[in-house]
Amino acid sequence: MGLQMEEVAAPAAAREQGVEIYPLSRYYFGARDAAAAAVETAADRALRLKANFAARGLRTTVHGVLLVELFDHPHLLLLQLRNSSFLLPGGRLRPGEEDVQGLKRKLSSKLSVVDDPEGIAQDVDDWQVGECLGMWWRSEFEAIPFPYLPPNFRAPKECIKLFLVRLPMSRQFVVPRNMKLLAVPLSQVHDNAQVYGPIISGIPNLLSKFSLNVIAD
Repeated sequence: MGLQMEEVAAPAAAREQGVEIYPLSRYYFGARDAAAAAVETAADRALRLKANFAARGLRTTVHGVLLVELFDHPHLLLLQLRNSSFLLPGGRLRPGEEDVQGLKRKLSSKLSVVDDPEGIAQDVDDWQVGECLGMWWRSEFEAIPFPYLPPNFRAPKECIKLFLVRLPMSRQFVVPRNMKLLAVPLSQVHDNAQVYGPIISGIPNLLSKFSLNVIAD
């Protein structure tokens, strides 16, 4: 007598989730004047972060994962600063600010026509921020981030959160002139920490639970 295997349906939360990705050609990319920024050395930045930590405690930053299609392959939208470092759009939360609202504010300030640091423009509510894909922690201000809290972390200095941002069928992106907004293939980003750092290079792994549905023209 043989054993009969009964198929058990997976719970809804565990089923594959779909993410629709639209062609890059459906999006408009422009530039605007950059806000004047003070030149800051690495030592100056470390002193500023230490002072902020002493005054406010743990620094929390939120960043968006935005995907588009190009050549039938998913591409990740990244900001490039001064033709060198690559960044996910986002930034630091204000004290008491919620993750999603803070990320919407930062996305609008980095990628919209009007730089709106106060988050009062209508555009702030246009971003469809989805689930948190992952969290990283820094033990020190300039330390390599870990995707977990190591046991020797006594007081982590920064928590970094990534959120999936589902883009509409079309949208206007306008970035400061001192930055570029680039579409980088996931295959190029994957496991390429030397160029993109440990967080960005790990995004393809975080997206593996999703079904990426490319919507072609």
